Formats: sequence, structure tokens, C-alpha cells
Amino acid sequence: MKIQLSDHFTYQKLLRLTLPSMVMLVVTSIYSVVDGFFVSNYVGKTPFAAVNLIMPFLMVIGSIGFMMGTGGGALIAKTLGEGRPERANRIFSMVVYLSVAFGVVLMALGLLFLRPVACFLGAGDELLENCVRYGRVVLLATPAYILQFEFQCLFATANKPGLGLFITVAAGLTNAVLDALFVAVLPWGLEGAAAATAIGQCVGGILPLIYFAGENGSLLRLGRASFDGRALLQVCLNGSSEMLSNIAASVVGMLYNLQLLRYIGENGVAAYGVLMYLSMVFNAIFIGFSVGVAPVVSYHYGAGNQAEFRNMKRRCFATVAAFSGTMFVLALLLAKPLAALFVGYDRELFDLTAHAFLIYSGSFLFFGFTIYTSSFFTALNNGPVSAAVSFLRTLVFQVAAVFLMPLLMDMEGIWWSVAVAELLALCASLCFLKGFQKQYGY
Repeated sequence: MKIQLSDHFTYQKLLRLTLPSMVMLVVTSIYSVVDGFFVSNYVGKTPFAAVNLIMPFLMVIGSIGFMMGTGGGALIAKTLGEGRPERANRIFSMVVYLSVAFGVVLMALGLLFLRPVACFLGAGDELLENCVRYGRVVLLATPAYILQFEFQCLFATANKPGLGLFITVAAGLTNAVLDALFVAVLPWGLEGAAAATAIGQCVGGILPLIYFAGENGSLLRLGRASFDGRALLQVCLNGSSEMLSNIAASVVGMLYNLQLLRYIGENGVAAYGVLMYLSMVFNAIFIGFSVGVAPVVSYHYGAGNQAEFRNMKRRCFATVAAFSGTMFVLALLLAKPLAALFVGYDRELFDLTAHAFLIYSGSFLFFGFTIYTSSFFTALNNGPVSAAVSFLRTLVFQVAAVFLMPLLMDMEGIWWSVAVAELLALCASLCFLKGFQKQYGY
């Protein structure tokens, strides 16, 4: 039976609704994981460290897709809930067209500043050249990369999460198969891994564009659009937290790499890269859940269905708690096997990575609540509060921890800093939820 935004949601229906979005985001996060696996095992440790060093910069460029997708999705779903489908489609079309334009501009800027950024991040000699070789190929797909992130959010708003899942899986399989071909079979090295990622992003970004441009059975369709400054401002405010979260996480990743180069060296950057790949998959589950459920929250808020609005809030946080506990246990059990998958060829690097992941896994108990709290306020079209939650979590607490914890615990402090920062972010999220409880009536 088809799920509608206006339905009453049980836990079973909530999971059915959000599963496609969770799988979509997990598959997307596996792009980098697949690249990392093939580069580490078939190209070498230094190229693997280079991919990890430049990846945060590439993610900053793509973060505008999350802003336009989550912010646009919240406003579009709220507009649909208010019974104005024509205006919702105009906003949808404007968001997509502007995203393509932004993508072209960001591609050009990324190619221009790629080498200076890699130098700033501490790359030199062979590490620098590897960063440039990988980055300049991936950057060519920037417009599609932005659209891919955007449509992952908007498929849920269009009430077509299953189709979004199909396209994302197709993009992921494209990336994985081409990685195996270009890196393991053909001697294309870093450029091959980058080309596989870029082509996968084109599949994930261009196929949805073709679908929404024609007749379709969803709630949304691309058509004529006029510039609406007020709506664009609302979209940017709504989605600012998600963009800020991605940018801040990337900036923090750069700072971690600088600290690791200082305290440990190249092995530290490689070990941290493995943690980031695995963390991206775990994060993707919470982000996918939040993206999948956000249109329902926005719809019932816009329609004034207070009872269902409160029901969604209660069930969503209970589900996040269950996911958090499960992921923490899995992380403890799989630390060594996952480390061996990436760096099992180097005993010293393997021991460092497995040890670091056991400490890092404590953060999985906390960050799901903060991710969903930020998304919850985005769904309420309260961009400033959502941005404040993300800003504290992904920048303030993380930056403070990565600089202060090593002073207290030396090298160990770097691995502990993420869990400490996430615990502080959880406390801040609970304060925001309590402070706005009366205003929204949840």
C-alpha cells in the first residue's frame, strides 16, 4: 500500500517510509569507501592518504546540494500541506535550475584553487601531486554531484523514495564496477578511481533530472520557473544547517589531518581516512532517516495536524535511540575486521586504525540525536535553530576538542575528541528541544 504524507505513522510505516532514503545515503557514502578500498589495496598508502586529505575540500563544494535539497524539500512539503501544488512545483523548478548554475561556477572555482588548497592542507611533493590528480577529475562532475545530493532529498518530498533508491543504487553500482575495472584491471590508478566516482555521480544526478523533466507520477515536475527571492531565501535558511554541517565537518576533517600529520605522520592521516569512510556510512543512516521523515513532519506542521505532529516527533526520537545503540555494538564487534579490509597489508597501520576505531565508536551513541534534532527544526522551517545545532556540533565542539584533547592526552586525545564533542552536542540539542517545546507544541 502506498504511503502518503498525510498518513498516520506507526513504527512499521515509519521504517517503510525512511528505508529507501537511508539506503540511498548509505550507497552514496560507499562511493568514497569503494574508492578508498581500491586505492589503498591497489595503488598504495601514499595515494590513499592523498584521497583522504583532499576529500574534505571536495565535500565542501558538494554541500550546496544538501542545502538546496533539504531546505527546498522542507518549503515544498510545507507548501503542499497548505494545498498549493502549483507554487510547490515552481519552487522545485527554481531550486533545480539554480543548483545546476551553482554547480558550474563551483566546478570552475574548485579547479582553479585545487592545488593551493592541497598545499594549505599540508600536502607536499608526491602527496600534493596525488591530491591534484584525484581532485581535478572528480571536480568535472560537480554539477551532477550537487544534483545527486539534492534529488536524494527531493525524491522523498515527491513521494517517490523507491525510485530515488533505485537510481542511487544504480549510481553506486556504476561507481563500484568502474572502480574495479579502472583500478584493479586497468592501470589507471588514482585517475581511474576518480573517474569511476565522477561517472557514478553523473548517473545519480542526471537520471533524476530526466525523470522530473517529463510526465511522471510524482508530486513534482520540472517546468517553467520565475525567480522568487523570498522563497530562495527561505530555502537557504531552511537548508543552511545541512550545508553548514557538511562544510564544518569537512573543515574539521582538514584540522584533524593537520593534527595527525603533526602528532603521528602519514599513517595517522591514512588511519583517520578509514574512520571517516566508516563514519560516513553510519552517519548516512541517520541523515537518510532524517531526510526521509522530514517531508512528513513539514506536511503535518503546515496542515496543522498537531496530534500526528507530536506522534512523529516521539516515534522518530525513539527510532534514533534504537539505531544508536545498534551501531555502537556493531562498531565494537567490527573494528578489527573493517580495519583489516582497508589496511590489513600494513601491520603497524592496522593496529593504529583498529585501536582508533574502538575509541571513535563511542561517538555513535550520540551523534544520531543531534543530526535528527537539526533536521527536525529544518522540517519546521526554523533554519536559524537548525543551523545553530549543526554549528555547535560540527564546528565549535569539534574544533575545541581536536585542539584541546591532544594537549591533555597527547595522540590518544585526537581519537577521543570526536566522542567528547558529540556528547557536548547532544547536551546542546536537548536544551534547544526543551526551549522550543511550547512554541511548537510537540
